[in-house]
Amino acid sequence: MSFVQNFPFFSIIIAMFSGIVSSVLSGKKARAVSIAAITATTVLSAFVLAFCLRTGQSYTYMMGHFPAPWGNEIRAGVLEGLTALLFGVVMFLSVVGGLRYTEEDVEPSKQNLFYIMIDLMLSSLLALIYTNDLFTAYVFVEINTIAGCGLIMMSQTGRSLTAAIRYMVMSSLGSGLFLIGLSLLYDVTGQLLMSPAREAVAGITADGSYQIPLLVIVAVVSVGLAIKSGLFPFHYWIPDTYGYATPTASAVLSGLVSKGYIFLLIKFFYRVIGTETAVHSHIINILFVFGVAGMMFGSLRAIMQTDTRKMIAYSSVAQIGYIYMGIGLGTQAGMIAAIFHIFSHGATKALLFISCVGLYKASGDRTDFLALRGSGYRNRLAGLGFFVGALSMVGFPMLAGFISKLLFATSAFASPHKMLVTLIALAVSTVLNAIYFLRLMIGLYRPTKSGSFVEAAPAAKSGRTGKEGGRPAASAVNPWTMRIAIVCFIILNLILGLFSQPIVRAITDGLAMFG
Repeated sequence: MSFVQNFPFFSIIIAMFSGIVSSVLSGKKARAVSIAAITATTVLSAFVLAFCLRTGQSYTYMMGHFPAPWGNEIRAGVLEGLTALLFGVVMFLSVVGGLRYTEEDVEPSKQNLFYIMIDLMLSSLLALIYTNDLFTAYVFVEINTIAGCGLIMMSQTGRSLTAAIRYMVMSSLGSGLFLIGLSLLYDVTGQLLMSPAREAVAGITADGSYQIPLLVIVAVVSVGLAIKSGLFPFHYWIPDTYGYATPTASAVLSGLVSKGYIFLLIKFFYRVIGTETAVHSHIINILFVFGVAGMMFGSLRAIMQTDTRKMIAYSSVAQIGYIYMGIGLGTQAGMIAAIFHIFSHGATKALLFISCVGLYKASGDRTDFLALRGSGYRNRLAGLGFFVGALSMVGFPMLAGFISKLLFATSAFASPHKMLVTLIALAVSTVLNAIYFLRLMIGLYRPTKSGSFVEAAPAAKSGRTGKEGGRPAASAVNPWTMRIAIVCFIILNLILGLFSQPIVRAITDGLAMFG
């Protein structure tokens, strides 16, 4: 066995161990450990991806070298390596971009706890990507829930505590349904490892036995993970959760956490029940309907908002609908489009949340549309970051969002019965996206009532004051870490948009070895 094949296991252990170490460190040292862990796991994921691309095969890693059905397994391939790499990059830039504001929003005595939650979130996401064991997936789903709840309540405002409680209640409901589905699956197949369970399900399907229990299993698992990922109509925890957390937490939760659950659902379809069984169960048709409904509802609610945070949060509801619409097409082309949109939305939404903070700080910490008027001139880099992210969400050429919508449109032709609905939904949703994003972008570059493009902004929480004459000090608005994060996010978005073919080819190869 090549030494590189140990790297998925090393990645999960490094992330978990860094959380343990951070529990006895100060906030600054815990921050350094967390950033080092994210960097290390991202590099290891890059090696895993390179190894799988070179060999052209996936592989399993037996924990303790005990074979099925007693042992626990990790499975890695091109798709797992690519997903882990992109998740690592987005998490690194989200943490780095929000460093200054984490110091401002989180009490000094609790900052090490914040980075413990980041480490646990990283380990759980990596485990959901790599694990080949369903019960291990459930364990890390719960770790993910606890870490997410901790990240939400770190700012300790009334709205964030309420959002954390709502998130915990809805996530617990989704976790419970997922566990019920796994229990039923174990009753029927006697397996918890994905590959042996797939063989047992194939035998059940061939015999025609346990068809109703199998349908219930698919439905319960799908609904449980749909709740946790925020699919319409289970999305009501999203606006407050994404809107009132710290910038780093909002970027990580919206960009990565929901996508981790969707990735687990895709693994369940491919590796446990088989795509043919999923299609024949008609559950994906329900996911398709709710996905299209989420695209419409999320966009309409985003148009109604006057608070930027709520607008971006409802936009996430619509974008999650895109992903489930692709899954619901029931074709390989639709799945490729859905997975690419996981990458596209993860990178773009994190860019929007990080950029918005700079606009808020240049507008007296206000988040309503009126207060943000002209803020694109008061903070030019944050305005540019939001501009690029918004154009990507609308589907502007050369950016990641354009490739996502192009893939969804072309995949619709492979599913004739859903083609018309898909194309209409894409067109209507794109128009709605343009309405609420372009409306805000126009406001960012409109003159204020006084006729001046640049006005003095109140001092930030850190106590720094603006320069005499109007423009706030650059260091008070854009810390160097935030500048690096925004620039890197823009570059990542351009890479996904301009060099999409190698990425789509890697997704295609990964799906081929996914089952």
